Order: sequence, then structure tokens, then C-alpha cells
Amino acid sequence: MLKRIVVSLAIVAVACLSVACERGSRPGPNVWAVVNGQPILRQQVDRYYRSEFNRRQQPSPEEAQLLKLNILDELINNQLLLQQARKLGLEASDSEVEKKFAELKAPYSEQEFQHQLAARGITADELRNELRERLSIQKLINREITSKINVTEQEIAAAYNRNRAAYDVAEPEYHVAQIVVTTHPNPNVRNRKNSDATTPAQALQKIRMLLEKLRSGANFAQLAEDYSEDPMTAASGGDLGFISESALDQGQPALKRAVMALKPGQISGIIHVKGSYRIIKLIARISPGERELSDPQVQQSIREALEERKEQLLRSAYLAELRDKAHVTNYLAREILASDGNLPSQKTAPSDASPNAPSPASSSAPANGHPPPPQNPARLSAHQ
Repeated sequence: MLKRIVVSLAIVAVACLSVACERGSRPGPNVWAVVNGQPILRQQVDRYYRSEFNRRQQPSPEEAQLLKLNILDELINNQLLLQQARKLGLEASDSEVEKKFAELKAPYSEQEFQHQLAARGITADELRNELRERLSIQKLINREITSKINVTEQEIAAAYNRNRAAYDVAEPEYHVAQIVVTTHPNPNVRNRKNSDATTPAQALQKIRMLLEKLRSGANFAQLAEDYSEDPMTAASGGDLGFISESALDQGQPALKRAVMALKPGQISGIIHVKGSYRIIKLIARISPGERELSDPQVQQSIREALEERKEQLLRSAYLAELRDKAHVTNYLAREILASDGNLPSQKTAPSDASPNAPSPASSSAPANGHPPPPQNPARLSAHQ
């Protein structure tokens, strides 16, 4: 009997350890969530919180906690996607990681590259781990979501007929793309080369180099993805979408003059505005009037909108299914509920973050890494 009792107690102890006794004590004060046994640390959340904080005004305590909850939720989602990618054999290979690592490192000398790593507070090995996770998630999204999206001609026609007036043009519109180079350090750079000019002299040198490449026949969208310092448009090749003439009137006069002087397919010279240098490309110009479904641009815009909606829907459903099958414990959420939302401000603890910390890619862009062009025309003049 005593032996059976001892064995039973051992089984209970093992069960408690495996799930932290469900609602028992957390594994440690710096563990803010656990996803299928994989901890997500407070330091990981703080890292992305500081990055976001640099772009925001001083938040209230409630806003700060809400932002941290949102970041943690994205980290949980990324961890679920990463685990699923590994389960399906889609983890990025060493050669894929090294190829991406080399692309990021290419524009810099060794000293400059080490400076870039120090500015982000990571090591080269941590960057490789981050790239492996991003590439793995990308492969999963491509196979499980993007490859399954199909938009039919019937769906395009139905979307057009539901809202025909939305495709009419009341005034001239200009399809514009831009490459932005700032004259100051920008912690939110999201280009493929991780290229960031930090001084006016560096910025001028960089924009001149880009203009020379463009005049030699380089692809504008690829250069924007590689080098543009606008975090919202770099991944989409600098595409700002269609901008109305009245919206251009509200922006910087120099930018409007540049756009109005171009013919479709042409690029501007270097434009200096608001602490940044820019190169503008006019992709297309649309005259006022009705736009029929037969217009290729109308069809393309509807197709892209439908594809984006389907991707968002499939991604949400996919993550919901992963969560249903997972064991996720959010200790930060529990702590906030237990304190009735009155948590004191928390100082960052000494870093013990895992080098395998996933980056919350879905917080800034869809997991495919290519967000749609922003629809806010003010970005052409107001950003940065």
C-alpha cells in the first residue's frame, strides 16, 4: 500500500511539473507565457515594447500594459507557427539562413555590421536564430495559407458590382512609389539589407548611390525593398498606392511638383524634405471618370483586396486551430486580471532572453512579409 501511495504521488508530481499544475505557480518571474512547454520571457516582450515606444508618445500605464499584452499575443502566435513549421518539416535550412544573413550583411563593412548588431542589442548568432524563425514561419504560411488562396473571375465581378461607384475617379490620381533615406538613426528600419543611414552625410551618399543605380537600369521596387528606410512601404517596393491630386495639395510642395512633372514609368531626382531624402517614381496616372470592370487596374485592385481578405481569414482560422490544440498559459494576462488592472510600472529585468526568441513579425506586417500598399496618401509627405 505504501509503495502504491509513493508511486501515485510521483505521478501527480510529474503531472504538475509538466503543466505547472495548470493554475499553480509560474515557472519564474520572468516567464510571461508558456506555449506547449516553450517559455516566452519578459525580456522578449520588453525588447519589442522599447522598439514600439520609440515611435509613440509617453503612454499611460494602462496603454503600456495593453501594448505589452498585444506584443505577447503576437509572440505566442509566432511560437505556435514556428512549432508547426518544425512539426511539418518546414524549418529553414542552414543554407537558407546563411543566404539571408549574407544579404543583410552585404552593404556593410565588418565594423559597420557589428555596430548595427550592437544598436539592435543582438549578436550574430541571435540574428541567425531570428532569421531561421522568420524564414520557417514564411515557409509555413506559403504552404498552408498563401498557396490555397484562389480568386475567381466571378468573385471579382461580384465585388465590382457590389460597389461600382467606389471604382469611379472623381479627380486625377497618381500611382506613386518612393524610396526614403533618413538623415538620422531610424530604429524601425524594415528593409531587406537592414540599411540605415545615421547622418546627413551618409544619407546623401546613400541616396546618390541609389539614384545612380536607378539610372543604370536597376529595378525601383527591388531597391526600395533593399534600402528604403520607410518601415511601412519598404516591404512593398515603396508602393504608396494611388494618391488623389487634392491629397498631393495637402503635402509638401516639392513632392507634388516632382509627381506632376513625371510621366508614368519615370523617376524623379533627389528630393530633400523633412529630414529625409526621397526618390519618387510615377507608376501610373488616372484621369477622372468611370472605371469599368474591363480596366486591368480595376481587376488587379479587386483581386489584391480579395486575396488580402482571404489571407487574413485563413491566417486567423489557422491560428485559432493551432491555439485550440495547444497548451498556452499567459501569465501576464493572469497577473493583470489578479491586480484588477492596477499593476505597477515594471522595470526591465536583467536580460536572460533566449537567443531563440521569435520576433513578432505579424505585429507589423502579414507573415508573408509583403503588406499591401498603404491607402493613406498623407504618408508621401507626412512620414518621418
